Amino acid sequence: MEPKRVCALYRVSTVGQVEKDDIPMQKQECREFAKNMGWQIVKEYFEKGVSGYKVSAKNRDAIQSIQQDALRGTFDILLVFMFDRLGRRDDETPFVVEWFVKNDIEVWSTREGQQRFDTHVDKLMNYIRYWQASGESLKTSIRTKTRLEQLTAQGHYTGGSVPFGYRIEKQGRVNKRNHEVCELVVDEQEAEIVRLIFHKYVDEGYGAQRLSHWLDDQGIRGRGGRDFPNTSINRMIKNEVYTGIIINGDARSEPLPELQIIPPQLFQRAQQIMQDRTKPHSPTPLNCKSRALVVGCIYCGHCGNRLTLTTSGRKRKHTDGSYYYQSIARYQCHYKVRHKSLCDGQSGYTVSILDKIVDEAIRTKFASIQAAPRSEILGAQHEKQLALAKSKVAQAKSLYAQKAKELTDLRAETLKVIRGESKLSAELLNSLVAETEAQAAAEEQNLKKAQAELDQLLASNAAAEKEYNQILSWADLYDQASFDAKKMIVSQLIRAVYVRRDYEVEIDFNISFDEELWQ
Repeated sequence: MEPKRVCALYRVSTVGQVEKDDIPMQKQECREFAKNMGWQIVKEYFEKGVSGYKVSAKNRDAIQSIQQDALRGTFDILLVFMFDRLGRRDDETPFVVEWFVKNDIEVWSTREGQQRFDTHVDKLMNYIRYWQASGESLKTSIRTKTRLEQLTAQGHYTGGSVPFGYRIEKQGRVNKRNHEVCELVVDEQEAEIVRLIFHKYVDEGYGAQRLSHWLDDQGIRGRGGRDFPNTSINRMIKNEVYTGIIINGDARSEPLPELQIIPPQLFQRAQQIMQDRTKPHSPTPLNCKSRALVVGCIYCGHCGNRLTLTTSGRKRKHTDGSYYYQSIARYQCHYKVRHKSLCDGQSGYTVSILDKIVDEAIRTKFASIQAAPRSEILGAQHEKQLALAKSKVAQAKSLYAQKAKELTDLRAETLKVIRGESKLSAELLNSLVAETEAQAAAEEQNLKKAQAELDQLLASNAAAEKEYNQILSWADLYDQASFDAKKMIVSQLIRAVYVRRDYEVEIDFNISFDEELWQ
């Protein structure tokens, strides 16, 4: 008799198992088993790095090829090291095995023997085997996920792509197999490019596409000499890892100073700019290419409509007789152009004239803020409000404590009433307890309200301190800043500019302080 023909399948879930000689072990076991059984292996299939739990059989090329070979009758026996090599899905793998048997293919494992379907018990055992394998895969997945989340929370790198600005290196940490593993560290050369990208994006208003072109023009390249496409720049702007936080799924580490490339405030500002640019009529400029200072936040003081930037040109003659093209930019009221009778303002205002007026107003404002003592702006007003809020909390605490003590005393009187030792009747005591409970509940609500007001005031004081420091920073930068950077400062400093005939300008500054404190 001719020996039975065998098709062998070898599978490992990870590439690491391939490197640890898991497939050669399966191959050796199957070949020895086939030899001892007097069979002949005619074909071998290898699945490297394929999960038998996550990947369906219909998406596994090896299983699909083996089924086609079975239909062509090229082998008699399907042999695996263990049955879970065929898969670990309880809703699918038992039926895959049964399909082979129904197509006259014997299914064997070197460790578990032949899988038969002669009785109902055989079918039940077949299902139980893969139900158990599925459960083991699920538990392994949970254990792995939990451990990776724990390592991430502890600030350790757990694999995956390394963000631009970092590299991995071994620093002595070992895993449970006593193998040294890598940690994430800042790559200073790449980190400088990351800082430059955030600076251009936040301080000078460069968009991702403009940044991509600018980096290319400057000869700044990424890894492997590749350029920075705008999609990569957008991903970098959104990547919170640059603030020193390692993120893996839902797990987050505490901020790690040694991994911080940009400060959290700069990152948050970048996110705000990105969000603002998706909104219509946002105060943040969509781009800073135009040479107009207040485009986007300037309005007609007569009709209230937003002014738009327009340009026109004319030929001019040089002294030598040659001609040149002069471009003139204007803030135009399109409502006035379309409805002349409904707006009594000008149809347009020269950009250079209006921007000069706004620029001088900004410089005057900065000078006033810098000249005023810090304590006058932040101290007196806030200290008075804070003292009043703390007084309200203390008073509310006292009243609540008083009512709580009265309620405790009344409840202690209950035992005396039961014993007949109290001068109070049960009805009167119940009435007093109910009344005092309501009063205590009301005082507790008053206390919560007073505490909330104090917390809000403390938070607003912190916000005011932050706002004041930001304004001082802008004041220091404004004179030396590039025009692009000035536009970004103006977009945050000014809420709106209203211009009327003859360049009568009113500026609504986005400053929460009382102006009387520095004027």
